[in-house]
Amino acid sequence: MSDSSDFLTRAEEAELARRTADQEREPPETYPAPQVPFRALPGEGAMGEGLPHDRGGHRGDGPRGRHSLPRDLGGPRGDHSPGGSIISPLADGDERVIEGALRPKRLDDFVGQPRVREQLNLLLRSALRRGRPPDHVLLSGPPGLGKTTIAMIIAAELGAPLRITSGPAIERAGDLAAVLSTLQEGEVVFIDEIHRLARPAEEMLYLAMEDYRVDIIVGKGPGATAIPLDIAPFTLVGATTRAGLLPAPLRDRFGFTGHLDLYQPEELGVIVRRSAGLLGVKIEEGGVDELARRSRGTPRIANRLLRRVRDYAEVRADGVVTKELTRTALELYEVDELGLDRLDRAVLDALIRRFGGGPVGLSTLAVAVGEEAETVEVVAEPFLVRHGMLARTPRGRVATRAGWEHLGLTPPASLDLPTTLFD
Repeated sequence: MSDSSDFLTRAEEAELARRTADQEREPPETYPAPQVPFRALPGEGAMGEGLPHDRGGHRGDGPRGRHSLPRDLGGPRGDHSPGGSIISPLADGDERVIEGALRPKRLDDFVGQPRVREQLNLLLRSALRRGRPPDHVLLSGPPGLGKTTIAMIIAAELGAPLRITSGPAIERAGDLAAVLSTLQEGEVVFIDEIHRLARPAEEMLYLAMEDYRVDIIVGKGPGATAIPLDIAPFTLVGATTRAGLLPAPLRDRFGFTGHLDLYQPEELGVIVRRSAGLLGVKIEEGGVDELARRSRGTPRIANRLLRRVRDYAEVRADGVVTKELTRTALELYEVDELGLDRLDRAVLDALIRRFGGGPVGLSTLAVAVGEEAETVEVVAEPFLVRHGMLARTPRGRVATRAGWEHLGLTPPASLDLPTTLFD
């Protein structure tokens, strides 16, 4: 027979185990989330009405809800693009939310691209008169010039809903079928980076664009059957930065193709003034001209530089953006008179000082500046090539006379010699 003290000890252990199990089944205590102050843009409501949905997946009503701006209205995290440069034409998710507050909503408010704007105006007005969706639209050009903005304007001018997706997000044909099968008549579908569509989705899009029908494959092997599914007439707006990668069958199905060119400084000046008004920034004409001249012909870069100069003016001056203040601020951010930043000058410096002006391969040049080859090719090289400071040759990258002179160096006499068949 067990001892009484031993029996009581086991009973206490059983009671303790029961109480522990009961406590684990009870829900944990909850505490209210701390309230974070929200600073809205001038002209917007307390929760930022009119701003686009946060693409980061936030759906709450708090400070990071679907109508809120990023943490600091465009701080370093939001304004330094995936390329790691303040003057990169690429944008991350937070910066796209800020851009949404600055986008024009109507075609008449869109600045620049006069030829494309006039052609789109005719296309949309004729479609509205006929009461039918317009032809599919393909927009091409470098990043940051307003392709997404034009897609939103097309939907607004037609008074139709807009579906936004991207080529890399559509991995299977079923993903595209799920989008197309739920469309309403006249709806606008915008596919960014359409040249990166998966091949099965691309082939499904051929039939959808031409006959407004998709074929759903049921089963596998010899017993597979195709079920045709009619979809509502819609307008597809495709955007691409590399039109040459689009297959010819897809490109030919677009009834309208518009190519966006880099902006002139005068056009960028208009954009800077408009953005400054929306952001509540006091800016003088000299500051406008200085920002427009250093923005690489890209509105996205102009708006980004404006926000960084605004920060400098608010912290180290009286908040007014002048010409001298703009120059000082951009020197701090390492953006020179032509719009070259640290990466651009590093590429030129490595090409000229370390490799004698070239030719040198892309991968070798990328290792020399400590960047990925794709970053050098996408972010730095296009601007340097357009300004005649760097040339791409079959043997590699070569610095031109303008590149030598921009670094304050004397170009070698060999640059003036005529090229031969073997150069």
